[in-house]
Amino acid sequence: MQKFKRKILLILCIGIVFFGTRSSVFVSAQTADEIRSKISETEDKIKKVEQEIIQYKNDLEKIATLKSSLRNFIAELDITRKKLNAEINVTSVKADNTELKIRKLSTEIARKRDEVEAYDAALREVLRRIHETDGSTLAEVALSNESFAGLWDDLEMVNQFSDTVRQNINVLKDIKIELLQKQGLTQKEKEKLLNLKEELSDRKKIAEDNKKINTKILAETNNKESVYAKLLKEKLALKDAFEKEMSDYEATLKFILDPASIPPRGTKVFSYPLDSLYITQQFGKTSASGRLYASGTHNGTDFRASIGTQVLSMGTGIVAGTGDTDLTCNGASFGKWILVRYDNGLASTYAHLSHIKVSQGDKVSPGEVIGYSGNTGYSTGAHLHVSMYASAGVNVETRPSKSCGGRSYTMPIAPISAYLDPMDYL
Repeated sequence: MQKFKRKILLILCIGIVFFGTRSSVFVSAQTADEIRSKISETEDKIKKVEQEIIQYKNDLEKIATLKSSLRNFIAELDITRKKLNAEINVTSVKADNTELKIRKLSTEIARKRDEVEAYDAALREVLRRIHETDGSTLAEVALSNESFAGLWDDLEMVNQFSDTVRQNINVLKDIKIELLQKQGLTQKEKEKLLNLKEELSDRKKIAEDNKKINTKILAETNNKESVYAKLLKEKLALKDAFEKEMSDYEATLKFILDPASIPPRGTKVFSYPLDSLYITQQFGKTSASGRLYASGTHNGTDFRASIGTQVLSMGTGIVAGTGDTDLTCNGASFGKWILVRYDNGLASTYAHLSHIKVSQGDKVSPGEVIGYSGNTGYSTGAHLHVSMYASAGVNVETRPSKSCGGRSYTMPIAPISAYLDPMDYL
């Protein structure tokens, strides 16, 4: 019986070590607290800069309602520059914040691994000592002449110890589950960090391009209102001539729309192309389209979007083409554009972009960032233009333009009968 008691005491002593492992692994709490404090600081910075961006957006919207003049244009350039710099700043801070979260998760993961290893080591030691301990079996003790009361006490100790071991094994399982969850969160944060760094690169490119355009305009006008007015007049004349040329050509194209090839009108099959939506120009014949377009008909829907706003794919599809009409005919048409053919028989052009993120042949999904809004092509202010078509009726074509001195432009072209109202499907 004495040997058996010694065995029980040995097991209990090992068990105490086993049970006490949890309290010995929180050695990096100070480091974790420091990281949490830094995360809180960066989140405060993010909120502050985001408020600045909102104010810049409001200022740009106010300027958009004013009469076009060189003074207003310069003011718009200045606010846009500040807004782009603020967006670069907030994206950089978000990236720093995400890196801190990854560090925090890594610290927690290391701590959880230490717990798992400590529990595993203690459990292995218990099992090894039990296996190696010599002495009487329970049957031998029961058949001995010693008191059965002592035996039952010893058995109760064993049962209590077994229950505690089982509880701690369950704790160990919970720790391992939590570890896997934190590892999953780390992977998501790493993917988020990569996206933020890519977005930061995009925004820097947009800011650089915007600066080049602004410098060019200011050099051309030499800060003279009369020169600026002349440039606007020339740009409008070029746009009207190019648009008439396009309209005449599209009127010659033949296309019979098969209603069965596209979703029924009014079926909301697409998500919105912007996170924040405000329509500035509807599709079709409107009073504004009569002022803005030679044909009197607007072939898409315009959404308010300041330069550098993320443009999202409205559905699942394939990029049928991308381009920049400004390379051929500056200020006459779409500027930077993307054409996407969707899986449901529809297609759309996203136009006046500042930056294109996709290439021909890429597969896109709803909500995926495919570009950034801008003020390229013929545009009286930064916005996103979306044209919708029956997919079978639109193609990317390269044609010479008389309006542009015979130079060839490349852009989506469709018969008038292939155009559809985007809002019927959004």
